[in-house]
Amino acid sequence: MPEQKPPEDLTRIPAHIAIIMDGNGRWAEKRHLPHIAGHRAGTENLRHIIKACVEFGVQYLTIYAFSTENWKRPMDEVNGLMQILAESIENELGELHKQGTQLRHIGRLEQLNPALRQKVQAAIQLTKNNQRLILSIAWNYGGRDEIVYALENIVKEGIKPDQVTEQMISQHLFTAGLPDPDLVIRTSGEMRTSNFLLWQTAYSEWYFTPVLWPDFNKAELYKAIKEYGQRERRFGGRKSSDSGESQSYAG
Repeated sequence: MPEQKPPEDLTRIPAHIAIIMDGNGRWAEKRHLPHIAGHRAGTENLRHIIKACVEFGVQYLTIYAFSTENWKRPMDEVNGLMQILAESIENELGELHKQGTQLRHIGRLEQLNPALRQKVQAAIQLTKNNQRLILSIAWNYGGRDEIVYALENIVKEGIKPDQVTEQMISQHLFTAGLPDPDLVIRTSGEMRTSNFLLWQTAYSEWYFTPVLWPDFNKAELYKAIKEYGQRERRFGGRKSSDSGESQSYAG
């Protein structure tokens, strides 16, 4: 796949974009369709957003696909989502691998049935050396559960309290080895974090849009990146009234 250059007016590209893909159900309801039809439409849309991320020069994309709370949904919807995951791996893996996409999973795989878990692990293994885009899929993921997971492993390793640092905790999260998101996008108009990457998004820029996920296209992604480029990232710092320069590093 030939290298592509981002549009010239996108002056600052976020290296890592994370997306809460919200609104599939409402998209389906507006069309008098079952919720699973919305999830299928959302999955189809993801293919286009992945391609757009590559085109714009995004290096990391993390998507919130299935939360630890989603198990509470009607069983037919949960089963449908599992089926979509299996189908997506079968239908999309070859093209993603060809395009140089590396697949990662964040969350716990234990609750998936063995056959589906094996498909996920095989996809991760096949694409592990690809570097064009690192696509992390948050499946059976919760931000609080992730922090518990990290602390459990720190305790198991016998690390003493005075040895625990922010860096150490980051290295024990599901996202170990990944940079924190620069930009988090949430579709559908909801303005909450929904237990997504609680630790990693401490200083991320957030972009909320009323557009439902199946309708969030390349043009909408462009708008989000454009706005990101116009913001000043301070990472908890502020501008000095004397010098006019930020007291923190720029992202």
